[in-house]
Amino acid sequence: MGSYDLDTRDPTALPDSGTGPATLAVLSPTLTVEAELSEQDEYEVRIYDTERGRHLVAAIEIISPSNKDRPNTRQLFVGKVASLLEQGVCVSLVDLVTVRQANLYAELLTLLGRSDPALAPTPPHLYAVTLRTRKPPKHRALLDVWFYPMTVGELLPTLPIWLNPELRVMLPLETSYQETCRILGMV
Repeated sequence: MGSYDLDTRDPTALPDSGTGPATLAVLSPTLTVEAELSEQDEYEVRIYDTERGRHLVAAIEIISPSNKDRPNTRQLFVGKVASLLEQGVCVSLVDLVTVRQANLYAELLTLLGRSDPALAPTPPHLYAVTLRTRKPPKHRALLDVWFYPMTVGELLPTLPIWLNPELRVMLPLETSYQETCRILGMV
């Protein structure tokens, strides 16, 4: 946690007239409205480079039903992923949601004005994908994609997780799933 210098003087206090205690003006909001804030489930693993001041280098997003249930929640999720990619963060999406048919990877590509032939004619609703941006010298940024459609009952793929342009680790989803089931006594 950083340290902060706080100005403890109340900016709403009336100037001291020298005749008694200062009176505080009422600090009222300029607007109060009901707001439906999205209550999206977040299942995320963030990976930081501790040698570079805890710089975020990768995020693994496990998509939940609430990420896919309405157009505005999908838009929020896709915007978050796009923002991470703009910051140079490698992002992996794992979508095992069978009760909603949206494909957030396809929606991300639409937002970016791009497409993936692997999504034609109909994008699969179960998939895993890793995305990363890189900027070659004297070229525009490139988006690299490792896309794996999935089917219920089939083995889960292994995803590359890029920690920097040359260094990656592999995330074996099937092994992780099997171990989780074992720990939870589901096997």
